[in-house]
Amino acid sequence: MKPVCMPKRVLMTADTIGGVWTYALELIRRLKNYNIQVGLATMGAPLAPEHAVDAAKLPNLTIFESTYRLEWMQDPWDDVAKSGEWLLDLEQSFRPDLIHLNGYAHAVFPWQSPVLVVGHSCVLSWWKSVNKECAPECWDVYRRAVSVGLHSADLVIAPTKAMLDCLEEHYGKLPRCRVIPNGRDASLYSSTDKEPFIFSAGRIWDEAKNLGALAAVSLQLDWPVYIAGENRAPDGDKVDCSGVCTLGRLSPVELADWYARASIYVMPAYYEPFGLTVLEAALSGCALVLGDISSLRENWDGAAVFIAPDDSAEMKRVLNTLIENREYRDNMASLARTRAADFTPQRMASGYIDGYKELIQMKTPEIH
Repeated sequence: MKPVCMPKRVLMTADTIGGVWTYALELIRRLKNYNIQVGLATMGAPLAPEHAVDAAKLPNLTIFESTYRLEWMQDPWDDVAKSGEWLLDLEQSFRPDLIHLNGYAHAVFPWQSPVLVVGHSCVLSWWKSVNKECAPECWDVYRRAVSVGLHSADLVIAPTKAMLDCLEEHYGKLPRCRVIPNGRDASLYSSTDKEPFIFSAGRIWDEAKNLGALAAVSLQLDWPVYIAGENRAPDGDKVDCSGVCTLGRLSPVELADWYARASIYVMPAYYEPFGLTVLEAALSGCALVLGDISSLRENWDGAAVFIAPDDSAEMKRVLNTLIENREYRDNMASLARTRAADFTPQRMASGYIDGYKELIQMKTPEIH
């Protein structure tokens, strides 16, 4: 018989560029209730000031900061190797009970502790969703690294079944895997008196978000459109957002204020493995208009209006109908807020605790 072991220390990785940071801090905040200390190794970019402020609020969190390039960036492999050695050194000094990787390639390294990998997104599924074709040969090194990483992990987790299906489509059947939906703290969001405008948030430069399509129809809408997020890609390219008001990168508090005032939230995505901003908007009482893709259907079917991402005429019609019909808009907002209540951080943390205990038991000798 094996004892049930609760981890005391977890070494986790996170990038500081997208939603993984938000997910990581939400989970770490809940792991405090289980008396779990987390060492968070950051990569991709320096911590932004708001990141440092948020991290300082968590007594169970120790930050290990770096700027190593991520596996999906251009020519990353020297940095991936160096960051892997850095992480192995952190394992020796931090002495975790398990490794929680929010990326793929590092799972192949010779860890002493059991390894959990979370698949938040991947280039191959992104490419197929956006470009309607398989990723070109220049991504073969990435493809091999991700495949080996996934199959080296002791457990693979995805935030939606749709994302897990993508991983298995591109990298093969995964023997030990499960779905654990992300969660957000509802107390961070409120619904004030709604104002007559449309809102969206995300990396504007990311083609998968398809926010350029929203900008393209904005002048044909009866309400103004505001979009929060970075418009300049890492390679310097920008998306044409003429016709909308771009707000740049906002802090979580600033975002919450915009969600609270917005009547309609739009995410006409080609690819969105979970959609944290959609959840935040729903918690804030926004009516949701979403791209009709499997992951967003999985989470929001019956609680959002879905549109074909490529159909600008449909987007215009749906948005103007919501603008003109207050009762319809309020009903959709109510449905979204009710559904959002299912995605609690407590539920997320409980799922991860089950996974953590399973991994530790795998590595624990039998007691006779």
